[in-house]
Amino acid sequence: MVNNGFISKTSTQYLCTLKFEHVLKLYPESALVQLEFDKVKQLLAGYAKTHFAQQRIQNLRIHTKKEYIELTLRQSYEYKLLLDAGTNFPNDFVANADKDIQLLGIPGALLTGEQFMLLRKLCENSERIFRWFDAERTQAFHALYQIITDSYYEKSIIESIDSVLDEGGKVKDNASPELKKIRMALYKKRNELRRVFERVVARLQKAGYTADIDESFSNGRRVVAVMAEYKRQVKGILHGESDSKRTSYIEPEETTELNNEVYSLEQEERREELRVLRQLTALLSSYSPLLKAYHNIAGEYDFIKAKAKLAQDMNGNLPNLVDKGLLNIQNAYHPLLLLYNKRMGKPTIPVTLTLNENGRILVISGPNAGGKTVAMKTIGLNQMMFQSGLLVPVSATSEMGIFKQLFIHIGDTQSIEFELSTYSSHLLHMKHFMENANGKTLFFIDELGSGSDPNLGGAFAEVIMMELAFKKAIGIVTTHYLNLKVMANHTAGIVNGAMAFDEKTLLPLYKLTVGKPGSSYTFAIAERIGLHPQLINKARKLVDDNHFQLDKLLNRTEQDLQKLDHEKIELQKLLKENERLKKELTTTLNKEKHQQQVELLKHQNKVTEEKWQQLKETERKLKHLVLDWRKSDKKEEVIKQMQAVLFPQQQTGVKKMEKKLLEKYQIVAQPIEVGTKVKLKNNAQIGTVKEIRGKRAVVQIGLLPMSVAVEELLPIQEKNVNKI
Repeated sequence: MVNNGFISKTSTQYLCTLKFEHVLKLYPESALVQLEFDKVKQLLAGYAKTHFAQQRIQNLRIHTKKEYIELTLRQSYEYKLLLDAGTNFPNDFVANADKDIQLLGIPGALLTGEQFMLLRKLCENSERIFRWFDAERTQAFHALYQIITDSYYEKSIIESIDSVLDEGGKVKDNASPELKKIRMALYKKRNELRRVFERVVARLQKAGYTADIDESFSNGRRVVAVMAEYKRQVKGILHGESDSKRTSYIEPEETTELNNEVYSLEQEERREELRVLRQLTALLSSYSPLLKAYHNIAGEYDFIKAKAKLAQDMNGNLPNLVDKGLLNIQNAYHPLLLLYNKRMGKPTIPVTLTLNENGRILVISGPNAGGKTVAMKTIGLNQMMFQSGLLVPVSATSEMGIFKQLFIHIGDTQSIEFELSTYSSHLLHMKHFMENANGKTLFFIDELGSGSDPNLGGAFAEVIMMELAFKKAIGIVTTHYLNLKVMANHTAGIVNGAMAFDEKTLLPLYKLTVGKPGSSYTFAIAERIGLHPQLINKARKLVDDNHFQLDKLLNRTEQDLQKLDHEKIELQKLLKENERLKKELTTTLNKEKHQQQVELLKHQNKVTEEKWQQLKETERKLKHLVLDWRKSDKKEEVIKQMQAVLFPQQQTGVKKMEKKLLEKYQIVAQPIEVGTKVKLKNNAQIGTVKEIRGKRAVVQIGLLPMSVAVEELLPIQEKNVNKI
């Protein structure tokens, strides 16, 4: 379907069609508050400008349908790309036009000019949005384009409004022939009234009857301000007096009839304007659903923009979406803690963990106030945000699955209303966990087994974890119980984790390490705070020796691992420094190589310049030799000089060969006859005389016999011949 250049397509929309079963089931109902999802919604609402977006945020649900989550995440991500690039998206309509659009759809209704101008702005906003999505942007921002695929732009709405109303929302003169006629008559009567009124005022001013203010208006009629003592001298209708009773307002009798006529025409004008507006309302009433769609589109883009701005503040990313119950999270930050630490200028320690088929349950141990609960809440809050379509502060390489249930048990849940103790309430929650958990359940349990006898509570805790592991649920458990740490080491699907702790400073490091249990540092903390040694020793004697040794081993292991981590960090620093030096060396070598190339080019340029000078010099010499050749009788001598000028390298080569030849042969004084070894005077060639023909001789030079003048030959012999 094509409408004025814009294409209306049909696509699957999930904004209003999601069923209740596609929403994450939470237990208990306070889970949203416990994980502080409500605070994230408050932050998000601070970025929304439209009433529609505020309602969307207030009713924000945590979904379980992959298509919806994927679409909403992608929309948030694409809008964030626009914000990061500084690209403007043309959605500026922020007014709430719900009631106006609803009124438009009611038969017999009447919209005012101001209301029509509001709807016109809505249409203009929609036109800009539709035009913004050209072919290239439709492909690049496909998820954002999905918002408008079920709609189209209708230009006749603006055309109809413009045919009736001006820019200020007032009905135009030509909106109807009758209105044009009325306004023309009204214009004439007002001018006539003005002229008559001015004459009356001038006459009264001349008589000295008028007050400081000559004229005024009363109930839409022009009146003269007359001093009270002269009011009986002015014929007309008294409309009132000033508060001080010193001024009376009188409508002169000369203008009464004209005022009546103007008033009558104004009423006719108002009736005709209302008729025109009612007619326009009826004309556009059929577009009420389309205008409602425009209004929702503007609000939806405002909602997506709010999500993108929140993501910018908390460094939100789009991790990989997996339609399974698993987590592979790299560098996850608690969103609220990250924003707080940003304001305070403090660093935030991220959490990295993997929960899948091989390791479904993570048991986190360590000292109190070490960050166990924060780590657990970090994962829970990020998962809630992720499934509600919000970008999350994790590495973009992370993988996040989809869960259909989220169970949480954090803090003291003692119930006075139901007369339940802390442990009774704890078991009641665990009962719900075990009965309802499945492979699509994500759970968080803080201090599993607490509130009861350590041995008995620890035993129940083991049973609970085994049952949850059997149900294939994914979750995190925090504990101080050693038996749970031991259990995690030898039970399939359960892994240990520990929060790092600096034993020297007694300060938590808030860093989660997966793969080993952590110590509670009970005795170390007692020693550091100055508890009497005798009391500490008594406590140690009361503890089972194996139990104490295990905790001590965990303590030492954790410190050793921290040392290894520190050394690893130092090694990474050295590697980075080495890499930096390598880059600097490479850069220096490249610069040196470049400099050498520059010098070579300079040298080549210099050689070329010298050669050019040589060529110019050769040309000069040749010109002189040509002149000499013309004048000289010894032309052969001139030709030799030319050869020397043209072939200096050959001359040099010949001289070298002659020098080399003379090292082996010597010229002798003997007659030239057949069999004599000779040398040519002009070059370094050697041959043997084969035949003499008068003044010329046939000389065998290599395989080639040559005829040479006898005078050009020199008899030679090898130098070692004389030595024999």
